[in-house]
Parts: sequence; C-alpha cells; structure tokens
Amino acid sequence: MDGKVTVIGLVVTDQARSLAFFTDKAGFDKKTDISAPGGGRWVTVAPRGEALEITLWQVGSAVDPSQSAAARSWAPAKSPPIVLLVPNCRKAYQELSARGVEFLQAPVDHPWGTTATFQDPDGNLFSMNQPPGSWPKA
Repeated sequence: MDGKVTVIGLVVTDQARSLAFFTDKAGFDKKTDISAPGGGRWVTVAPRGEALEITLWQVGSAVDPSQSAAARSWAPAKSPPIVLLVPNCRKAYQELSARGVEFLQAPVDHPWGTTATFQDPDGNLFSMNQPPGSWPKA
C-alpha cells in the first residue's frame, strides 16, 4: 500500500476548550476548522512546521456510519501518549509550564534521551522526547 498518515484522532470532551489549550498553551497551530451543515465540526492542530495533524474529535460527534459502533467506546485519556520529538526537552518544559500546561512528569534523563509528560484538559497524554546527543542525526 502506498499512503501516508496525515491525521491522528484525539478524543476530547470540548473542542473549543481543547483548541484553546493547544493553540494558546501548547503553542500548536490551528490547521483546519470547518463546521459542517448539521452541526459537525472538524478541527485539527499541529506543532509549528509539522505536516501530521491531530484532529480534536469531540465525544458524541457525528461519525461516518461505518464507525458508529466503534465510536461508542471512544473516550478521552484512554490511549497511549502521543510522542513529540523536541530539540530541548527542558526548554520546552519551561515554556509550556509558564503557559499553564500541567505536567505529570518533569524532564527526566534516560539512556534513550530526556523525556517529560504533559496532559491536555481531558487527560490525554503527550510525551516530549529529546534524543541523546550521541544519536546519529536523521
């Protein structure tokens, strides 16, 4: 199969609140915000310069009929963290903390790099990872 992942879904309880969190506090860019006839809303965000987008999927939103059964089990904070590669984990931690982002784990050094974990207003997890300087550059 030829293809590429362009959007990752993130289940949230309030799209407007989540959009404000990601743009105002986490510093992401709003990429798409479309309100469809009948009340559905498609909202995506991404870190600056990132092509892969995160859609803020509100609980109870209208879904494609083929997804209706699966959608009943979708809930915030029920997935592994989304991993963000950052050049300087401690600097990113300080910037986001100053904006009011709640961290569950401050930066910690590991053999595989420095990591810190934060959550959005719905408890969805994000892990910021800074590889060690000894790793080859891609």
